[in-house]
Amino acid sequence: MTDTLADSRTSARMFADGVPLVVEDVTTRPASEREAVLADPGFGRYFTDRMFVARYRVGEGWYDARLTAYGPLQLDPAMATLHYAQSIFEGLKAYAQPDGSVATFRPEANAARFARSAKRLAMPPVPEESFLAAVDALVDADRDWVPTGPDQTLYLRPYQMASEPFLGVRPAHEYLFLVIASPAGAYFPRGVHPVSVYLSEDYIRAAPGGTGDIKCAGNYAASLLAQEQAIEAGCDQVVWLDAAEKRYVEEMGGMNLFFVLGSGDDAELVTPELTGTLLPGITRDSLITVAEEMGHRVTERRFSVDEWRQGVADGSVTETFACGTAAVITPVGEVKARTGDFTVGDGTPGPLTMRLRESLLDIQHGRVADTHGWLHRVS
Repeated sequence: MTDTLADSRTSARMFADGVPLVVEDVTTRPASEREAVLADPGFGRYFTDRMFVARYRVGEGWYDARLTAYGPLQLDPAMATLHYAQSIFEGLKAYAQPDGSVATFRPEANAARFARSAKRLAMPPVPEESFLAAVDALVDADRDWVPTGPDQTLYLRPYQMASEPFLGVRPAHEYLFLVIASPAGAYFPRGVHPVSVYLSEDYIRAAPGGTGDIKCAGNYAASLLAQEQAIEAGCDQVVWLDAAEKRYVEEMGGMNLFFVLGSGDDAELVTPELTGTLLPGITRDSLITVAEEMGHRVTERRFSVDEWRQGVADGSVTETFACGTAAVITPVGEVKARTGDFTVGDGTPGPLTMRLRESLLDIQHGRVADTHGWLHRVS
């Protein structure tokens, strides 16, 4: 793979041991154009002025780390990732803080998961400190693109792919690591409204020993047909069941799920346990901590469709929500399945769902004290 690089200057920053970060002069868009985008960014539609790119070659390691202008890549038709899908990614956000600074949320956890994903696909891991350096450099350079509207963020997409032009079936010898950024509003255009979900009984997301617990591109490609089925059924999202019995709930689309049992201060939260087929979500992990600090019991265990259906019928399951980096928390209102449809509660967002959402957003946006050290100050 090749790409055209402009004249550049070397910054004092480092990407990895012995690998300097080269910062190129970039022509930025006019402030008026940027402000028009930030007024209504949507999700994943617009991108900032810059991107981070680094290369890897077997025997040489990581090299040629650059902060350069955002733009197209030139791809060799034989590029390995196009044929064998050695491709992984992460998603995290930068948040404008009340004091005018910018912070990312738990980027160390993303760096660690990115490394695990790379190892599972026989790719060279990006050192965790290098992952953080790349994200920090891009956020710092494009901090004017961090929106300041209510609950708006700068969404960051680090990804790694095999770049060697080679058609043999083996791990590639060359890779690219990139980070791009996109100002983001609400993930779901309607905002915080309960979504309807469709239980997938024809397809599975992941099986034991597979890649369900990492963020590889192939997981998402394989999910699209089931998502189309959900849309055809009049639903917003698909809910995945376990591969072996198709009895137990696993994830909603690309998000983790929680079920609220009971109500008030005694409400318990149940979330499917991490069996190796579910993604260990960073938002999921954060919400477990926040809920426990509120005094709620949180249980990680298998949760069947039958238990969900019966619990809704007898009132023991009062709320259901999904969570992830992009949408934070999304209430689940209606469930459709061939075996019969049902509505969670009265179909409106539950009180604990909304309380947890606001509590996490308050931490992320710096509206309350960060007692966990989750915020990573960038600029």
